Amino acid sequence: MSGPFIPHSRPALGEAEAKAVAEVVRGGWIAQGRQVAAFEQALAKVTGQAQGVAVSSGTAALYLALIALGTGAGDEVVIPSYVCTALWHAVRLTGAKPVLVDIEPATCQPSPQSVARALTRHTKAVIVPHMFGLPTDIEPFKSHGIPLIEDCAQTLGVTARGAPVGSRGELTICSFYATKLLTAGEGGMVLGRGESLIGRVRALRQYDEQDALDPAFNYKMTDMQAALGLSQVARLESFLARRRAIAVRYHEAVRQAGLTPPSAPPGLEHGYYRYVIRLSGAVGPALDRARALGIGCRRPIYLPIHRYLGLAGFPETDAAWERALSIPLYPALTDHEIDRVVSALPAILGGSS
Repeated sequence: MSGPFIPHSRPALGEAEAKAVAEVVRGGWIAQGRQVAAFEQALAKVTGQAQGVAVSSGTAALYLALIALGTGAGDEVVIPSYVCTALWHAVRLTGAKPVLVDIEPATCQPSPQSVARALTRHTKAVIVPHMFGLPTDIEPFKSHGIPLIEDCAQTLGVTARGAPVGSRGELTICSFYATKLLTAGEGGMVLGRGESLIGRVRALRQYDEQDALDPAFNYKMTDMQAALGLSQVARLESFLARRRAIAVRYHEAVRQAGLTPPSAPPGLEHGYYRYVIRLSGAVGPALDRARALGIGCRRPIYLPIHRYLGLAGFPETDAAWERALSIPLYPALTDHEIDRVVSALPAILGGSS
């Protein structure tokens, strides 16, 4: 190790964020209020949707989006196995059955063919996550006429064929966890155009002072979180520019190792939420070499959902889990840290090409 350990990810926070949150505290209104409303408007603009409903987490956003669509016992929701487990948890909490599908090997996005085969008369929705900053081609999924939820937790501010990612689904969700493209510490949002759907989400969030005592829960975001999020929205373009500049630095080192850098197909932008490369062999030795050099590389997905469940039949997901390596890439990386990562890549990837 030639310096302090470089973590796989960390947020980009500064004086603007500290000032914004402090002003809310000094103002005395710290619960859901004007800052939350402004944050909702800002994210609607980012995603190309009409309006948003800020909630307590990305998982809550997924759950409320499904409930707004009427999802419940006896329904099925199609999701990829190669994804954060929040999708599985949200579907299960509605009482519906998660139906897992495989991925495309080149993009790690849900396979349109696998999704088509998974659809039944019980399918209530399809959740399509845009993985690692790369947009998914939405059109094949919309053609089935099944409600589509876009998961933009990793692609905020990115465009696909000239339109904001997140603008095509019946509902769109995003997450503002500490290491996302922009953060509010925690939090999430449901966005959409349909007044009835968004109105239903808003009603579900407002658990108290209702006319009927229906089962409900508190999913609200605070103004302190929203103020932090608004400060991050103002920096989103610079965050994305920094990510892309770092990716350019990595590309050449990856090519020199005989591997293929991540890139976007024509017409799509890459936000480089994660810098993920596919090795020719098992990822474990590369993770060990990175750790020894003080570089926090990781598998981009901790464990595919089908492996938690002991299921088989997901060959592309298994291949990605066994061979995909995520290298630290985020705006808070210093130039010196970037130099260290670039210098370490030949050793980390040694024997992997």
